[in-house]
Amino acid sequence: MPSSPETKLLHVPAAYGKLPDNWAWSRLDNVSEGVFDCPHSTPKLTETGPFVVRTQDIITGVFRADQAGRVSEETYAARIARVVPSLGDLLYSREGTYFGIAAEMPAKTRVCLGQRMVLIRPDKRILDFSFLCHWLNSPIMAAHIHGYRDGTVAERLNLPTIRALPILIPPLAEQKAIAYILGTLDDKIELNRRVNATLEGMARALFQSWFVDFDPVRAKLDGRKPEGMDKATAALFPDAFEESSLGEIPQDWRLGSLGELVQLRTDRVDATPAKDSIRYIALEDMPSKSIDLSNFQLGSSVNSSITAFCKGDVLFGSMRPYFHKVGLAFFNGITRTTTFVLRPKKDCFRHFALLHFFSDDVVAYSTTASVGTTIPYVRWDSMESYNIAVPPDLLLEAFEKTVSPLVKRIAAQGEESRTLANLRDTLLPKLLSGELSVVNFLL
Repeated sequence: MPSSPETKLLHVPAAYGKLPDNWAWSRLDNVSEGVFDCPHSTPKLTETGPFVVRTQDIITGVFRADQAGRVSEETYAARIARVVPSLGDLLYSREGTYFGIAAEMPAKTRVCLGQRMVLIRPDKRILDFSFLCHWLNSPIMAAHIHGYRDGTVAERLNLPTIRALPILIPPLAEQKAIAYILGTLDDKIELNRRVNATLEGMARALFQSWFVDFDPVRAKLDGRKPEGMDKATAALFPDAFEESSLGEIPQDWRLGSLGELVQLRTDRVDATPAKDSIRYIALEDMPSKSIDLSNFQLGSSVNSSITAFCKGDVLFGSMRPYFHKVGLAFFNGITRTTTFVLRPKKDCFRHFALLHFFSDDVVAYSTTASVGTTIPYVRWDSMESYNIAVPPDLLLEAFEKTVSPLVKRIAAQGEESRTLANLRDTLLPKLLSGELSVVNFLL
């Protein structure tokens, strides 16, 4: 027979001190309208339709619709039979690499739960959903759930554990103030991410137009003026094609390979205390399908197979390359040998090489060329011979001049977001402990 709310156990996080006046503790199920598990099946994805949220779609604490899958209307209807996710709900990952992360349900968006996901519907009379999201994602709760995870192959939290999670309950007005302060920082970080995604899209579109679709060449061949460029840049493109083993390529361009653009660097770094303060980009720090490598740890996090990289190098995730982890280093640092460090042989090759390695075609090729079944990885000798059409250096210099300002802005905004995230992470424990009062903020 289920126990009554009065007899349910509440395990307060060991790291938390004395509560401020008027603050209290509660179990999640006592301050929620419901904690709803997902259907235990893998939905079939479609090209269009409502979104399905998976654990990887909320790893930043924000639902990423731009990378989420979609399902048919029939699948959506079946998966919301138990509960319809709506604004004010939280999406919570309960299993896998990214378990114990919460994200707010976006407004005016149809979303259903994928496998390993839970929906939390807080009682809005007691608990602000945005405050709850910050609490669940706090280091206090990360340390707390670490002791309650279940599973050896795939780490997970079971439903009784989630329903019994300890929730900090300040007065509702203070909750909203705390959520506003932290949310303002989160909103700016998310805005920077969106702007960077737009800038990346612009760089990729220009690369596709100039070097894959050959739009300026086709325009000149048809007697039209190439769009979006001045006369000097347009003059760098030929007005005819010639045959090659790749098919038609612009006249006077040459057939080359990826290995001609970059040099694989294997500058090993010893695991001494000297590397502990160096910026370290682990494979998990590299975002999928984004060139922005702003996130890093410190070198104290790694003690073997360490490779150095320099600002301006291209980093390519060679283990499980289908995760599409390719980016540009914005600072000097270290990584592991599971990431190729590719140094452009000429400055004018930098962004041309970056966007070639980032392309879907090269990532797909590297996936096909991978060896190993449990943990596939691609060998450099398989990639360096990949054939490409190489334009004259003058045209590559014009491309650098056009794309470089976009990438510099991406780097600057990525650094700003990291600074804001550090500020948020500094404020968060102080706000959630009551050490930093928001009472004056409410006046």
